[in-house]
Amino acid sequence: MATTEERVREIIVELLDVDAERVTLDARFREDLEADSLDLVELIMKIEEEFGGDISDEEAQKILTVGEAVNYIDTRMTKGA
Repeated sequence: MATTEERVREIIVELLDVDAERVTLDARFREDLEADSLDLVELIMKIEEEFGGDISDEEAQKILTVGEAVNYIDTRMTKGA
């Protein structure tokens, strides 16, 4: 089974249409991966679908990097799907 990081990377590459090499743990969604507000909403929805659970709007706004997303999933969401 793929790790959380690998699964998140796949989602980001697919939704943002970026090269996998750009998707590092330190990569910032807006600045480095050029995601806009709609992209971020779609990412959150896909992550919720993939991992099971909900991410509040307030929490989502605090997730700025790929690493923060992975950490959030590992510590606060189930690993189903």
